[in-house]
Amino acid sequence: MTTSTDPFGSFNFLVKLGDTGGEDQVAGGFSDFSGAGNEVKYSEYRNGNDPENHVRKIANTNTTDDVTLKRGIIGDLRLFEWIKATREGTHEPRTVTVTLHDEGRRPVCAWVLQRAQPKKWVGPTLTGKGGGEVAMEELQLVAERIDFQSL
Repeated sequence: MTTSTDPFGSFNFLVKLGDTGGEDQVAGGFSDFSGAGNEVKYSEYRNGNDPENHVRKIANTNTTDDVTLKRGIIGDLRLFEWIKATREGTHEPRTVTVTLHDEGRRPVCAWVLQRAQPKKWVGPTLTGKGGGEVAMEELQLVAERIDFQSL
């Protein structure tokens, strides 16, 4: 039997769960990453003595979209401990880093999810057929802010 030293080799998005003592340890690898978005909401304001009859747009709150990681594999039980703690009412927001790697396994850029929390985990479909299929998982996270880093 051959064991792989890099079980995430075919997944270009590697996830680190920060704030857990092993920040450099990859917790999972995924082939699809979506939802890294931000929306700024604006208020309309007009001075009562403004000579022009128009409103000004003033930025106020912003929201961050939920991030979804699909077609992946999670190789770290800390994720499941985090999901369990959240399910049981413990508030444990973390800094999660999703790093994109190129074909040579070199980091290209990263998205840093500030104060992230787990929202949804979908386990793999398992079968006893022995056809060599890979067990794939899906992870959905919420975050208060997403920052982008070019590496």
